[in-house]
Formats: sequence, structure tokens, C-alpha cells
Amino acid sequence: MEIKKNPNANLEHLRSMFTTIGLAVVLGMLLVAFNWTTRERSVGDLGQVIAIDLEEEMIATEQEQKPEPPPPPPPPQETVIEELIVVDNKENVADIEINTEVTEETMIVQTDITIQAEETEDEPEVFLVVEQQPEFPGGMASLMKYLQSNIKYPQIAKENGVSGKVFVNFVVDNKGNITKIKVLRGVDPSLDSEAVRVVENMPRWTPGKQRGKAVYVSYNLPISFVLQ
Repeated sequence: MEIKKNPNANLEHLRSMFTTIGLAVVLGMLLVAFNWTTRERSVGDLGQVIAIDLEEEMIATEQEQKPEPPPPPPPPQETVIEELIVVDNKENVADIEINTEVTEETMIVQTDITIQAEETEDEPEVFLVVEQQPEFPGGMASLMKYLQSNIKYPQIAKENGVSGKVFVNFVVDNKGNITKIKVLRGVDPSLDSEAVRVVENMPRWTPGKQRGKAVYVSYNLPISFVLQ
């Protein structure tokens, strides 16, 4: 039986066409490959540039490489004198004898020294009120006469018109002496000083007595200064 071929199933007549299409595709790919343009890259695409300060590194290196200080000089050597000079001592030294025996001249006599402490007198008691008051020689009338004749009115007090009564306190001791004078109430420094002066110059009083014995008595005396 003879096999019949379909003329449409024969592909031999399409070979040239497929070859032409394949060559056209290859040429197109080559043209595209040759015409492909690459994008230029900038410096920024290469990464971040880190600036290095060369001067600081050089300075740091120079500071680290400081030369070491020179070693201290050796201490000066002491000069030793090896020469020894021997001198003969021909001076005669007299022998000194020390006598350690105790004699009457060298004997030390121990003497006991007694120091007596000074006896301090007790402060005498001063009475304010006694059986018998101290008295100016001649009585109160003599005292007033004494004051009138002995008081000298201070000139400065006269010029300033100062007057008044000065109260003076004093102590009559057991012998009649006037002690411990003070102004209880004053008027003016000039009048106060004059009143104290007059009391200091008073004669000895008759001392006051308590139970028949002379004692210390405190006495107040008013002295009046009156301008005429």
C-alpha cells in the first residue's frame, strides 16, 4: 500500500523562513547589547569619605616620642686623704690628785630653813550703829566751824552757779583715824572733790565704842555748798 504524504505536513519549505527569523533575532540582540549605555557613578556612590587630620596624628606622634631626660650626674666623690701624720706629744701632763676624804673645811652642813607665812589680819568689822557714836573733837559745833573755815568754794562752781549738798561716807577706826572716804551722792565733780579734801584733813576723832570697846564705825556726813 503506498503511503501518501500530505503536502501541508512537509516543513522543508519553511526552513528558510525560520532561519531568517533566527538571524534577525540574533542581530537585534547584538544591536541592543552594543548600544547599551552604562550609568556613570559619582563619588558619593563609593561610600562615605572619612577625613583624617594628618597634623593631629603627627603632633600626637611627636608628643609620644619625647626624648628621655638625661640621667642625673653622679654625686661628687669625696676626696679621701690617705696620708696620716703622726706627731709625738712630748708635753708632760702633771698628775692631779683628788682628795675625796671629807674634812671640816669640805664638810657640808645641812641647815633647816623655816619660812614663816605672813599672818594676814582679818578685815575688821565695821559697825553702822553702836552704843557710843564717834565724835569730832569738841562735838558737832566744832565740826560745823571746821567745815565753814576750811571749805574753799571752787571757782568753776561759782562761775557756773553750782551749789548743793554732798553726802560723804567715811569710816572712823578704833583709833579715831578717818579711812575709806567715798562720795555717796554728789552734786558736781568740783564740789565732790572739795568735800573729800576737807574730810581727809580732819583731825583725829574720838572712836566709837561698842560694849565699852573701841570699834570701826561707818559715818555719813552731809556738806552743804551755798552761794552767797
